[in-house]
Amino acid sequence: MLTKIFSILLGLFMITSQAKAENKTSPDKPTVIILLGAPGSGKGTQSLELSKILGLPHISTGDLFRENIKLDTDLGKQAKGYLEKGALVPDELVFDILFDRISKSDCAKGYILDGFPRTSAQAHELEDTLRNKANFIIFNLKVSDAEIIRRLSGRLICKKCGRIYQKDTNPPKVAGVCDFCGGELYQRSDDKPEVVKERLRVYYEQTKPLEDFYKQQGMLIDIDAEGAPDTVEKSLEAKVKDLAPQLIKK
Repeated sequence: MLTKIFSILLGLFMITSQAKAENKTSPDKPTVIILLGAPGSGKGTQSLELSKILGLPHISTGDLFRENIKLDTDLGKQAKGYLEKGALVPDELVFDILFDRISKSDCAKGYILDGFPRTSAQAHELEDTLRNKANFIIFNLKVSDAEIIRRLSGRLICKKCGRIYQKDTNPPKVAGVCDFCGGELYQRSDDKPEVVKERLRVYYEQTKPLEDFYKQQGMLIDIDAEGAPDTVEKSLEAKVKDLAPQLIKK
């Protein structure tokens, strides 16, 4: 009897969760699109594409910290050691710079968060701060570890515009030069194989529980990101069009 009751309750929970994930967003609130996934799952690439399609700012906490590192600020000096090891930057170094960024006028309609939140604690903080003030769409980009290691070991990034290339599947037309702005391409120190393995270890230990956090709320939308970038992009765009049609440009 207890087993039967439990099964019924579980079924009701799953139906409620699914309905919640399929709810349309409110056009009166900014829409926060969050892309979860392991390092190398395509969060940066897909965030940039969604940013162009939807006209929403693409916000990467990693980029925000790297900008501070480039400018040699005190915050950048503190963050540098963590990023180069592939470790997570402590929350106290993240929230102030993030909340300052999303307070800008270009985020009034919404924005895309790339790589944040990374822990359940960060997710709780974000939700507490934005509760009843924003819509949330949570995508989880799913890619195998073997594919991630292959991708990152050959990843190149433009120093000038941030465009991402892959030596094997998406190489630049001219070696070492960005096709779009002519900037110099480089490999991040945390994309080296030994650091990638450490980043994956940290991800499974500290970040993957986010899937459970959002899944329990019926907010998680899994996306198969193993295929070509344009195929993944179409899947994401179709989901956004369904959940937040007000964001799709006419």
